[in-house]
Amino acid sequence: MKISKKDFIAEAEEIIETAGNSLLELQGAFNPDALNALFRAIHTMKGLSGLFGLKGITQLSHTLESLLDDLRLGRVELTDETINFIFRNIDILKNLITSVAEDKEVDDVGGAINEIESFRESYKSKTQSRSVGIEALGISPSILRLLSEYEAHRLKSNIEDGRGLYLVKSVFDLATFDRGIESLSRNLKDIGEVIATLPTSEGIPQGSIGFTILLGSSSSIETVKEKAQPAVLEVLIPPKVKSKPVSTGAKDVTLKSAATTVRVDIEKLDRILNTVSELELAKGAVFRIGHELAETVGYTPLTIDVHKIAQTLDRRLTELQEQILELRMVPFSQIFARLAQVVRRYAGEVGKEIDLKMFGEDTEIDKFLAEEIIDPLIHIIRNAIDHGIEPKENRVAMGKKERGTITVRALPKGSNVVIIVQDDGAGLDLNNILRKAKENGLISEGEVLERKDIINLIFLPGLSTKKDATEVSGRGMGVNIVKEKITSFGGFVDVETESGIGTTFTITVPITLAVVKALIVKVADEQFVIPLTAISETFIARTEEVRTIEGKEVIRMRDEMLPLLRVARVFMLEEAQRDEYFGIVIGTGERRLGLLVDNILGQTGIVIKPLGEYLKGTPGLAGAAEIGRHELVLVLDIEALMEEIFSKRKAVV
Repeated sequence: MKISKKDFIAEAEEIIETAGNSLLELQGAFNPDALNALFRAIHTMKGLSGLFGLKGITQLSHTLESLLDDLRLGRVELTDETINFIFRNIDILKNLITSVAEDKEVDDVGGAINEIESFRESYKSKTQSRSVGIEALGISPSILRLLSEYEAHRLKSNIEDGRGLYLVKSVFDLATFDRGIESLSRNLKDIGEVIATLPTSEGIPQGSIGFTILLGSSSSIETVKEKAQPAVLEVLIPPKVKSKPVSTGAKDVTLKSAATTVRVDIEKLDRILNTVSELELAKGAVFRIGHELAETVGYTPLTIDVHKIAQTLDRRLTELQEQILELRMVPFSQIFARLAQVVRRYAGEVGKEIDLKMFGEDTEIDKFLAEEIIDPLIHIIRNAIDHGIEPKENRVAMGKKERGTITVRALPKGSNVVIIVQDDGAGLDLNNILRKAKENGLISEGEVLERKDIINLIFLPGLSTKKDATEVSGRGMGVNIVKEKITSFGGFVDVETESGIGTTFTITVPITLAVVKALIVKVADEQFVIPLTAISETFIARTEEVRTIEGKEVIRMRDEMLPLLRVARVFMLEEAQRDEYFGIVIGTGERRLGLLVDNILGQTGIVIKPLGEYLKGTPGLAGAAEIGRHELVLVLDIEALMEEIFSKRKAVV
């Protein structure tokens, strides 16, 4: 069977995500189900890559699978070192898959394979097999003969850990046995480990099937009896350890994540949206024809029919857009799962203990943006781990709790999603940032900056206050990448910090870029569109109300001075003298700006397309869109226009 590259990439990425989540669960505590899920994921990757003819990925997966089999059988001990080693090799697999997706040559994996083999051998020599003679435990030889090597190992492990050992014997009707055994196994897994499930025929009536479940549990015999009903329970070894309350919280989260995860082919949805965009133009034409008919022949039955058809088309197109956008949406729980891996891994690398708190996992965002936002979030969190959170001894000396905390929140706000990343670390050292910026020549010695301007210096490329670069951070590029990535799809980044208290990054991004509601404006003889997600209000600006302060135009709005920017001057268009302009307020909080345009023509739904090579990178332009009678208009880059005003600094005279 031949599979397409697109199918391979989609399946492989899902397998890697499953493997990462299983490994993350193992990092918290040993869980045989999680280890088996990890083993199955890598085994599936081996088969899938072999089907696609990728020998390097197949060979690495096979070798990693052998290491995981050693873990399952107790030949290699599960330690933090082992988990970190497996994480590194999963990263290698991830990079190989990325190379396939980008049509790059897949790296040689010989070195990685040799490392895994050496790791296996070194651990095998250190790990002493804990031997328990299971033959002397009174278990029927007929059952022992049916156990696999893995099941025999799990049987020994349960006994050595002081758990009770039970045989749960049940009989089911042949027509419904699958549901019956599944329900019984689920109940038993709540209180222990199902070591083996073995079919039996002895003493089973005709039309029925029997099963014997070998169970290890630290729960009381009474609890096991209650969970096993109506099956017959035989106690082989009573438990030697105290019963521990069973936490089902992790299972609830896992089930929820699985239920809300859907794999979607974004390219297919994009093609549908392009068709919808064309239909939007057709809808506009129908409305225009209706108005022209009304002006020329009046409201005749034909005119009324055209008007009704236009309204119906408008409603149905709106419904179609909403349904397509729903298909593109994914919950933040998918992003949070990856961030949890980052925190666990990098906190271990720098030797810090950090708690990660996450809120808003059900908040939804476009699949495309979910993939784009993950790297900026990882950069912020890595910086918080390395720069922000202090070592344990420093925190104790400052009266803080030993473990640091990183909190991530995602909440919807109109047509945007707000993501807040907060740490309780030392905060930004503004004096050090300013000094480094001057040393690196990023600002001149004569410049005086306000507090907010100093904070924003962290977004300049090449600025790093860390003396030595590490695998976690410190190369002077992470935060700059965050800024560039977020602004590339019309988002905003704001930073607040307080010395000794911590730092908060607030990221605002659109929920989707697929279909955007936008305001059509006219400047000179040109038309532009401004995404409504960036607009807070509009106003009329009379010429006599505009003032100039320190070379910048402002206008008073509700007892506050609002900075102004004439769009015509940004693009060097001819300005006509006017008594009044239309003002459009963009941004939030302290970063609010009034754009002055000649006229507001209305609003429409647009699909933003990238600019061609000739206009690519033009300051102030985010893309292009088609409106009206197939007219091509330019989309304003709101963040770039705001930088035009807020990045200017006043020099000392």
